Amino acid sequence: MNDLPRNQHIIASGVVAAVGIWVTYVSYTQEPAAAFLFPRMISTVFVVLALWTFGKAVMGRSKVGAGLSAAAMKNIAPGLIVALIYIFWAARGLGFYTASTITFFILLSLYDPAPHAELRSWIKRIIITAGFLAVMYALFAGLLNVYTPREIFF
Repeated sequence: MNDLPRNQHIIASGVVAAVGIWVTYVSYTQEPAAAFLFPRMISTVFVVLALWTFGKAVMGRSKVGAGLSAAAMKNIAPGLIVALIYIFWAARGLGFYTASTITFFILLSLYDPAPHAELRSWIKRIIITAGFLAVMYALFAGLLNVYTPREIFF
């Protein structure tokens, strides 16, 4: 039981490193190459940092706390499920911007401590989500000219 926080850190950083390697591989194998310049730069930095963190965890040089409790995992699980649905289905099936808007709104609704019975909190969530979508669109489509999955909506 004493090694639980260290093992959790090794497993978590290993999973993140594996995902980073996968994302980097995908970004370097897609065409046209110019459309994937930004994802290639970001994924390369991401995988380097993830492998560094994983290496530190394996060597026991990471500063680990008490690990994640069952209660913390229970709080994280709904968001993780929504994120996985977004990654593996929604972004491609609904289009990047539509899926991002829906996913952000769901995550905001799940984790926002404001009461769900008040209309004011729902209006606030809608306004925050609209602002999020505007920033995402301006950043990816306007500023960076990044290719995003385009399917049903846009």
